Amino acid sequence: MTVSTIEVIALSNWWSKIINYEIVRGNSAWRFGLVLLIILAAMVIGRLIQHVFNIYTMRRDRQERAVVLTIMLRCLPKPISVAVFALGLFMCQKRLVFGPTGINETIEYYWIKAVLAVAAIALAYALYRMVDVIEYYLLKLTSKTKTKLDDMLVPVIRKSLRVTIAIIASLWIADGVLGADVKAILLSAGIGGIAIALAAKDTIANFFSSIMIFADNPFQVEELIKINGQYGCVEEVGFRSTRIRTLEGHLVTVPNSVITNSIVDNVSQRPFIRRTSNITITYGSGHAKAKRAVEVIKEILADIPEVNTTPEKPPRVYFSDFNDWSLNIYMSYWVKPADYWLYHEVNQRVNLEMMKRFEAEKIEFAFPSQTLYVKKD
Repeated sequence: MTVSTIEVIALSNWWSKIINYEIVRGNSAWRFGLVLLIILAAMVIGRLIQHVFNIYTMRRDRQERAVVLTIMLRCLPKPISVAVFALGLFMCQKRLVFGPTGINETIEYYWIKAVLAVAAIALAYALYRMVDVIEYYLLKLTSKTKTKLDDMLVPVIRKSLRVTIAIIASLWIADGVLGADVKAILLSAGIGGIAIALAAKDTIANFFSSIMIFADNPFQVEELIKINGQYGCVEEVGFRSTRIRTLEGHLVTVPNSVITNSIVDNVSQRPFIRRTSNITITYGSGHAKAKRAVEVIKEILADIPEVNTTPEKPPRVYFSDFNDWSLNIYMSYWVKPADYWLYHEVNQRVNLEMMKRFEAEKIEFAFPSQTLYVKKD
């Protein structure tokens, strides 16, 4: 016999030994080869479906066609590929021989259960992804309101819906498809949940505090607030914490329970930003120049449109005191709108104009100084 003939006989003997086992008996080698081809084909078809859908949705985006339908088409490719894989597993089961003359029936039973479980996962995955459509409508609705805090409520609702779908789908697959004893599992989870709840009491407190923040609405996203020594803009309100971007650029995470139990200073809600300053001039200026300095500052403030001049909050300028080394002029005004950087820009204009006018009027600014007199005998 040739070497090739010996190899064929050895291979046939090897397969004849394996074919007697319960997992392969009654099935020829070509059936398992066909099963492998079906699984590979299902995976390839799933990838092709994703690729085709992605190309089509990109074209729709460029053409600005129906947004909702585009979102739906973007959500479906992956769930469809999972469903195709389930269909491939079902076709594989039909290609194999089960029963008394084939593979053990127990394996067939669990094979069918696996097919149903994968199909159920595909359906649950589709619902999970379709939450994006609900999010689109919620964002459209919240964009019509003036407050920005409800815009942050949309991601919270999206996460809640997805978690709910995941939990319900898991229980449905475990109970309705796989036939697991869900009641026993839930009972065990309930006993263990007491310990978990005690360990996670701070997390639970933060969660309910987030609900209080949404209900009470002490601030909105992108507003400037002060809380517990932190001063910055609100970037995000989550289940557990609120993120604040400080003026230095640092991202600070504050637990929601701390916010609900602290005094929140909403700086952005102020209608004006007030500046209070003391302008000092030399004692050598005398009565006339001190009076003129007050008049000059009043004229400067009256010429700047961002300085509030209403009767309720007019600019205040007074020759207020005699300091040890200077004559003191008290100045106070309110900048509107209450924009932090506009406030600094207005202060700069006031300061530069004040220096220019004082130089023209020969009024000298004072600085801390002492005069020493020496007496000679």
